[in-house]
Amino acid sequence: MVWVDRDSIVKVCMIAGKIMLMSGAETHRVEDTMNRMAHAFGVESAQSHATPTGINFSAGMTEVNNFVRILKRPTDLHKIAEVNSISRKIIAGELSPEKAYRKLLKIEAAPPVYTVWLQIIIAALVSGCFVIMFQGTWTDFLPACIAGGLGFAVMAGMDRLLEIRYLAEFFGAFVIGISSYLLIHYGFALELDKVIIGAVMPLVPGLHITNAIRDMVAGHLLSGISKGVEATLTAFSIGAGVSLLFAFV
Repeated sequence: MVWVDRDSIVKVCMIAGKIMLMSGAETHRVEDTMNRMAHAFGVESAQSHATPTGINFSAGMTEVNNFVRILKRPTDLHKIAEVNSISRKIIAGELSPEKAYRKLLKIEAAPPVYTVWLQIIIAALVSGCFVIMFQGTWTDFLPACIAGGLGFAVMAGMDRLLEIRYLAEFFGAFVIGISSYLLIHYGFALELDKVIIGAVMPLVPGLHITNAIRDMVAGHLLSGISKGVEATLTAFSIGAGVSLLFAFV
């Protein structure tokens, strides 16, 4: 069935791609989802192009091009799963463009499933677990939890204050280094390297690295390279923050 109102179809595809890209999805997955949704609504020659900072979409090669700018890309896999669920329902013919658009607006406006405080608690526990995984001792488990939780909290706070992710990660890593050193200095922990390594793991850009590789493999060279550079800058910020500690001690 071919839908006459192409504007509604374009709005559905654009907001779906926007939510996915802002939530950390790979660019080739964003394009594939948008094209599948458009095809399910009867648009045979939909054209989509996604980069980490923007989405272009057209209902045809000679149709008007639509563009949306992506400014922030926090990780929210739950929203990606929600959009994928709506996409499957559209392909199955269970949703009209109007109903799909309303559902997508609710997903876009929904707050994160995990609050900042819950993320801090999870980051703290993950930090301690990584110490054990890297063959550290149980004595360093709690200190790593403290350092990792403090570092993640500072990173989250500075990210809201500065709106520059790299500086936020730099300060978060610096706090991890300082707190780890103090915990070692006052005898609460044993191995400085294990505590620092475990505590910085929640800051490591694992998803960006994975998405960069997946985009490169899928032939999206521009997106793959840009995400790889972003992951490299993030890793450099974390390393610089920890290294700054050793410049003073």
